Amino acid sequence: QVQLVESGGGLVQAGDSLRLSCAASGRTSSRYPMAWFRQAPGKEREFVARINWSGGNTYYADSVKGRFTMSRDNTKNAVYLQMSSLKPEDTAVYYCATYGTIYGSGPPDYWGQGTQVTVSS
Repeated sequence: QVQLVESGGGLVQAGDSLRLSCAASGRTSSRYPMAWFRQAPGKEREFVARINWSGGNTYYADSVKGRFTMSRDNTKNAVYLQMSSLKPEDTAVYYCATYGTIYGSGPPDYWGQGTQVTVSS
């Protein structure tokens, strides 16, 4: 069973930086895309960023492009989300997610429990 555990959330001020981590376990291969999503209070969960298996390709939501950077370390079975120039509207629970196939089509199949990020103005 795939397990994803996020860490690194917290309370920061606008303009600060924060790095989220996600540790993956339960797979013998790292050849799966990984993604970050977030859900703000009263809103639907939304896509934030995605990375392919090698880390060579990344995709970002327009709202975070240029401020967030997703990376992965397959030797540690981990992915990261470096968040800079944080805004109050970035406040949300951030979820790590992955897919059941190496193609990563459709919505993610596995989710972490989430980590809270709160940005004060």
